[in-house]
Amino acid sequence: METVAPFKEVIEEIKDAGGDALRFCFQCGLCDTVCPWNRVRQFSIRKIIREATFGLTEIDGEDIWRCTTCGRCPQQCPRGVKQIAVGVALRRVAAEYEVFPASVRSARTARASLISEGNPLQGERNKRADWATGLGVKTFTEGMDALYFVGCYLSYDPRMKKVATATANILKRAGVEFGILGAKESCCGESIRKTGSEKVFKSLARENIKTFVDNGVKKIIVSSPHCYHTFKNEYPEFMVNFEVVHISQYLFELINSGRLELTKAYEKKVTYHDPCYLGRHNEIYDQPRDLLKKIPGLEMVEMADSRKESLCCGGGGGRIWMDTPMEERFSDIRLKQAVEVGAAELVTACPYCITNFEESRLNLEYDEVIAIKDITEIIQEVL
Repeated sequence: METVAPFKEVIEEIKDAGGDALRFCFQCGLCDTVCPWNRVRQFSIRKIIREATFGLTEIDGEDIWRCTTCGRCPQQCPRGVKQIAVGVALRRVAAEYEVFPASVRSARTARASLISEGNPLQGERNKRADWATGLGVKTFTEGMDALYFVGCYLSYDPRMKKVATATANILKRAGVEFGILGAKESCCGESIRKTGSEKVFKSLARENIKTFVDNGVKKIIVSSPHCYHTFKNEYPEFMVNFEVVHISQYLFELINSGRLELTKAYEKKVTYHDPCYLGRHNEIYDQPRDLLKKIPGLEMVEMADSRKESLCCGGGGGRIWMDTPMEERFSDIRLKQAVEVGAAELVTACPYCITNFEESRLNLEYDEVIAIKDITEIIQEVL
């Protein structure tokens, strides 16, 4: 098997990432049984781990880029093998040598945009706050209740701007004194780190941390589970700790404290999709559901593969920027699961999930079959 990077270098990267846990893998294959890729094509993370142990992974192939970092395999592993860390380490070697298959080249474009504009969508930095025009959203100043960290997709993507607007309207309705950073905000860096671009991640992280500290930020409200995970679990690597709250958690608190009242009925059957980085990676399962259950008239139903077994939408691990053949999209399977339980709306709380589900809704011609909503869009309707 041909390996592009020097054998010694691959071994060192793998040891740093996987540590002693790699030695414990006894190739039971339980990781492969839960990997969502095996619902659409043959794929073996077990094989990659085995090859990585000996530094034999072929880093110029497609396989090391398939992982969505959904978290199912480490959750299933009886031996504590760090499959995600090993996969990201292999990607770091590939990124260092600029070895990318055709399907990954769009991720290189995202990386270039992150370096130049602070976002992966080629949006102009000075237009990052344009979504808030006319909404009366203030610039964050020290002493406010919280910073609302909008994130890249909610700042630039036309569909996701609706979620940012809904969030701002709800916070204002509840009397929360919040602000945004606008052009001072940069991507959290979570996804680019998972594609192996460690230097870009560190640059973005340091830039955000400096901005947070300089502006007196203590509490951060986020819409994206990827931002939540990074600020809460990865930024502490830089010796800082901020209070980080996902919007679904915060809205639940606002309702329970009486600051937000749901007055209108929502007579629809909905099902909730657990985003990987909110559910499996951070064990936030109940608050989004409890929030939906507080809505008058709403009927909640569960899909197959829910909570810790939730089916990944396919967008994590930087794959939101990569090309996935139509017949290999996990999001198609997820929409079919939602339709099977009779849901009129598939509700979630992640920009990647919504982006992929909206694309699948178009591909499956489900325009009149099911709607895709962020949890804040529903809350906004019932105030």
